[in-house]
Amino acid sequence: MRVDQVRPKFVEFIPDNLEEGVLYISERFRTCSHKCCCGCGEEVVTPLSPAEWRLTSEGELVSLWPSVGNWDYACRSHYFIERNKVRWARAMTTKQIDRVQRRDAADLAKMMSRRNAAKAGERAPSEALPTQRPVLIRPAVPAGARKPDSACERPGVLHWLKRLLFGD
Repeated sequence: MRVDQVRPKFVEFIPDNLEEGVLYISERFRTCSHKCCCGCGEEVVTPLSPAEWRLTSEGELVSLWPSVGNWDYACRSHYFIERNKVRWARAMTTKQIDRVQRRDAADLAKMMSRRNAAKAGERAPSEALPTQRPVLIRPAVPAGARKPDSACERPGVLHWLKRLLFGD
């Protein structure tokens, strides 16, 4: 059965059997897990890190960003979890999915490179080149808390992003 709202449950360990409609959150292991919201029964794991997903909470409400794209599952569902509500996103083409997966892999590789360099007391390769600009990782911020002059609030960018994710 399709789920349009999740109930967050903070746990130390993710249970073996997941309950439908529950977003299990392990802060210790920096991961979330839930059954796919489309109702197909697949288990979805979302690791929490700057290069993967971010979880924000406002009291009893949680949001998971960016979207959950279950492109390796038969359902190929695509949705956001925002303030416990499931917001369904537009289906993506194979070309769009490939582009997103390549970008995600590159972001994860950069993050790991920086972490490994920091542990070794070295500069990460991207930091060694003065001509490269650093990648900015913005924390997830509720929409109402954003400053109106923020670049991501420009009507053109926001409009384009909404059309890409949710359609017209």
